Amino acid sequence: MERDIYAKLIEWRTSPRRKPLVLQGARQVGKTHSLQWLGTTHYKRTVYCNFEQNKRLHPLFSDADPEAIVQRLRTFLRTEIDSKETLIIFDEVQECSQALNSLKYFQEQANHFHIAAAGSLLGVKLGHHDSFPVGKVNFLHMYPLSFAEYLSAIGEDRFRTILDQKEDFQPLNEGIHLRLIELLRRYLVLGGMPEVIGQSLVRPGSVLTEVQNEILKSYELDFVKHATPAEAMKVSQVWNQVPSQLSKENRKFVFSAVRKSARGRDFEGALRWLSDAGLIYQACAVSKPELPLAGLRDPGAFKIYVFDVGLLSAMAGLDPAIGLSGTNIFSEFKGAITENYVAQQLATMSDGRLYYWRSENIAEVDFIHSEKQRILPLEVKAGINARAKSLRYFGNRYSISPLYRTNLMNFNFSAGMANVPLYAIHRLQDLTG
Repeated sequence: MERDIYAKLIEWRTSPRRKPLVLQGARQVGKTHSLQWLGTTHYKRTVYCNFEQNKRLHPLFSDADPEAIVQRLRTFLRTEIDSKETLIIFDEVQECSQALNSLKYFQEQANHFHIAAAGSLLGVKLGHHDSFPVGKVNFLHMYPLSFAEYLSAIGEDRFRTILDQKEDFQPLNEGIHLRLIELLRRYLVLGGMPEVIGQSLVRPGSVLTEVQNEILKSYELDFVKHATPAEAMKVSQVWNQVPSQLSKENRKFVFSAVRKSARGRDFEGALRWLSDAGLIYQACAVSKPELPLAGLRDPGAFKIYVFDVGLLSAMAGLDPAIGLSGTNIFSEFKGAITENYVAQQLATMSDGRLYYWRSENIAEVDFIHSEKQRILPLEVKAGINARAKSLRYFGNRYSISPLYRTNLMNFNFSAGMANVPLYAIHRLQDLTG
């Protein structure tokens, strides 16, 4: 599967600001495969070091001399390593603190070597790694396949091309519009995890919930393996609460639903753990639509979304057949599946930073997206729904135009209201009226 991140990896390889690369992201989103693709297609040689599978690699990093480390790797792996045509991959690097620390010294003393590091819980490790040198590495974050990437993966590139070339709000041909809705319906059940999509192509007609459940089980095992017993329990409690909290009319996360009388500070560590692991996105409420949005966020009011809509469907016990016929999938759990899908697509466009706006008991706008010093207020509807009472209230209050709405309707622009079909959310910031 060709991934959008490939272009960024190529840019890193040739960048004059290139430093050792740290590729972050949740388990099984395709980090290792992407780095190996880079090595195979843009280098003469790839040296692959997996610190989880091969513990004998750890002693090779006993000191901080990068040239000595490279010489040991040459001897141990019986391979040539040159500075220009070899990509050195440090996989599951969180399992070897010395290898993680060595990235600093490679940048300072031997930056001519091309080194890319990845790991299943690298974000968690870095969150607790006080000595990790800021400014000594380049970071990239990898996400599950977006809907646009999914179209390419299943051989529907022509539809992605149509969407990627869209510049205005003129409606698409109705047949194309309906076919895209059909493909999106399946994506909401499958999600963007590469193994799930790959197996769905091998086994057509199956949505492979068993594969999704295996992935979810691996995350539960990570909680136990990589967190303290007390922390693991809280992480698991928060994680398992996400589907039920999203199914509420008011999706604001309520800690007392996790545990009676619980407060935010009781679960701050669990939220950070899940966020660092790349498993959740946290959308914070903002009081005003002013830039920067981060400066106006309310840390006590937020929603939590699962990083992959297909895994959310599996966690919620959704009947896979719902995603294969009709449009009921879009309204399941009061539209929570649809809203989580939009959050996932926006997260890839905003480095995971999500915001929404609320006015006390009057109105709420599902997402406030910012791009190039612009505010893009977005309301999400699960079906063919043209109503946008809260969105219009927001627009009138702050004199912001245009306003954006996403649902199952075709492209449209009228009276300052722009309608972006759910399947075209990735084009939100590029369309003009």
